[in-house]
Amino acid sequence: MTMKTTLKESDILDISKYESIRGKFREEIVEEKKLRRIAVGPYATFYFESYNTMWYQVQEMLRIEKGGKAQIKDELAAYNPLIPNGMELVATLMFEIDNPDIRTAFLAGLGGVEEKINMHIGKKIIAAVPEEDVDRTSSKGKASSVQFVHFNFSELEIAEFNRKAEQIVLSINHPKYSHSTTLQKDTLDILAMDFK
Repeated sequence: MTMKTTLKESDILDISKYESIRGKFREEIVEEKKLRRIAVGPYATFYFESYNTMWYQVQEMLRIEKGGKAQIKDELAAYNPLIPNGMELVATLMFEIDNPDIRTAFLAGLGGVEEKINMHIGKKIIAAVPEEDVDRTSSKGKASSVQFVHFNFSELEIAEFNRKAEQIVLSINHPKYSHSTTLQKDTLDILAMDFK
């Protein structure tokens, strides 16, 4: 099954229609998100996005903010770049630390982390490319707790990913945070749906 790569205004349901399917869709999206969630070390969690996760996000924003048609254009502009284009995987990376003092100190030493994220397919390394919307590291070297990254694949790399013959590992290699996680089959299967 090939995933859609762009949300259009015609894809968005009006609030009453969305409310009628929300419960069932929410159950489905929760299950999908579980498979798309990958912890790397104690604080970093990657949430790999899809058309479905972004459709749900837009619908929820419209439901909460009640901006109607006027809001739809802004939501689509914000979330369409996070839908994989068929040749990439896209993730929201969150550094999750409950204690605000520890979180602030941790992020202060994590500047440039967005440049230290990789996906390894056997010996092949695919470097993450940060979303171009804004800098995710301040001029003082403090990292944002939320990062948006793209892993751009060639057709050969997609074929290698889909074969699953090699171990596929997600890593962060920053001097202050160096951890990796091997992706499991269920996660690989759902991420493979993001490719053409």
